[in-house]
Amino acid sequence: MKLVLFYHSLLSDWNHGNAHFLRGIVQELKSRGHEVQVYEPKDGWSLSNLTSQYGEEKLDELQQYYPGLQTNFYDLESLDLDQVLAGADLVLMHEWNDHDLVRLVGEHRRQNNYRLLFHDTHHRAVTERDSMAAYDLTHYDGVLAFGNVIKELYLREGWTQNAWTWHEAADTRVFFPRTKTETEGDLVWIGNWGDEERTAELHEFLLNPVKELGLKAKVYGVRYPDHAIKSLAEAGIEYGEWLPNYMAPEVFAKYKVTVHVPRRPYVEALPGIPTIRPFEALACGIPLITAPWEDAENLFTPGVDFLVAQNGGEMKKHLQNVLQNTRRTQEMVANGLRTINRRHSCSHRVNELEIICEELGIAPEKIKSSSKSAAAYAE
Repeated sequence: MKLVLFYHSLLSDWNHGNAHFLRGIVQELKSRGHEVQVYEPKDGWSLSNLTSQYGEEKLDELQQYYPGLQTNFYDLESLDLDQVLAGADLVLMHEWNDHDLVRLVGEHRRQNNYRLLFHDTHHRAVTERDSMAAYDLTHYDGVLAFGNVIKELYLREGWTQNAWTWHEAADTRVFFPRTKTETEGDLVWIGNWGDEERTAELHEFLLNPVKELGLKAKVYGVRYPDHAIKSLAEAGIEYGEWLPNYMAPEVFAKYKVTVHVPRRPYVEALPGIPTIRPFEALACGIPLITAPWEDAENLFTPGVDFLVAQNGGEMKKHLQNVLQNTRRTQEMVANGLRTINRRHSCSHRVNELEIICEELGIAPEKIKSSSKSAAAYAE
């Protein structure tokens, strides 16, 4: 197949957690012999922040982890859709795109024979409904939603007539356990502070337990206001600023445990959607303890693949147990890694996407994999 993907950014993961999954999907599709072209805005906020703060050399570093990963930059005013979409079989439009681009590609689809899907990987359908409702999906063939609750919302609101659940997953080409050569601390957390929607949770499930247990910990991420950096210092936690997503596996290998603290919209309104962070941790073989979230879609086995802390007190107990009980911790790590490799890799998601393509009427001979990747990951 020829696929054209419109992403906010393929090259930058600065405050752009979806980059992990999007990169993995592109590389998996290419490995199967599909032709893939990615388009992103030339002045996208994520890439602009990355290069202005850390330099163009970070883009060269990316190639070491994703050889051959390429994108195309466009300006909306001069974008030639006839040229860009010529010969396309499937077009994916990520929801972090301009409303005008979404509308223009939809209008182009009306006069052409490719299939067009809107790909939603964010909580804005719940938290910013007016903005999401403003996307014109009239001529789209459907929506790929990263959780059942999002899929059902699109159908219930009449924003689309067809929708499929398409969860994020781990890119196991890059996210896999690294050999532990040295230990730099007890706990590491990778995540952005954000818009204060989980400040209380971060104090309860991360800062306070680390301080009370006297753990050596480090935090990576962006958008940390002064008061957040001060709080980290008061808890004795080192702040490492932005960490390139592709380097997370190497960092995980230097620590003994990590935690997941989901943002409030996911806990309250989006049960079953864990975000990419648990996939990353489990794929890298680091013990994971999460703050409460409802695994409504049975992606994992809580208590077996990872531990769940219902409050700060439980988080302290779980951290102590993980750090002290090596044998049980190793069993949990093995279970989590097994779950990823059996169900939640980008290869599994491309398998699912190819089935959706069949439902959309794309010719089977175009969908058929030209590599052994699909068979290698089959259960």
